[in-house]
Amino acid sequence: MSLRAITILSLTLLAAPALAQTATVETAKLGKSQVTLTAHSFLTPEELQTLRLVMTNKQALSVFLPGKPANFSALAVSPSEGFIRGGKPVASAAAVADLPDVDTARLNALQSCDKARAKASEPCVVVLEVGPAKKK
Repeated sequence: MSLRAITILSLTLLAAPALAQTATVETAKLGKSQVTLTAHSFLTPEELQTLRLVMTNKQALSVFLPGKPANFSALAVSPSEGFIRGGKPVASAAAVADLPDVDTARLNALQSCDKARAKASEPCVVVLEVGPAKKK
């Protein structure tokens, strides 16, 4: 194998984890709230379908994140554990609501999730955020 081929292969292998971590962001306005879904590649089709329902249905949103529209909420999950497995909610998934700003909501959700996840599982990431709808 040539030096050039080895270099290209090495760079590709180094970039693979970063490429695998990319996620699309979807945003929806729901009443007085703006809901943001970060569709990480580890989310199962069932989880994505559920999160998209939460983004577009006030009743579903109130079940997952029962906060007031003027406040901030977040949902965090471990990529290793997800939040629905075998049709049942995963205990480590953490939802927090009614916080004063998005950073506090993210931090509290991440801390709760990381505390509840298995030690061998990957650190938690935020998959859903809710806050006041942005004015145009």
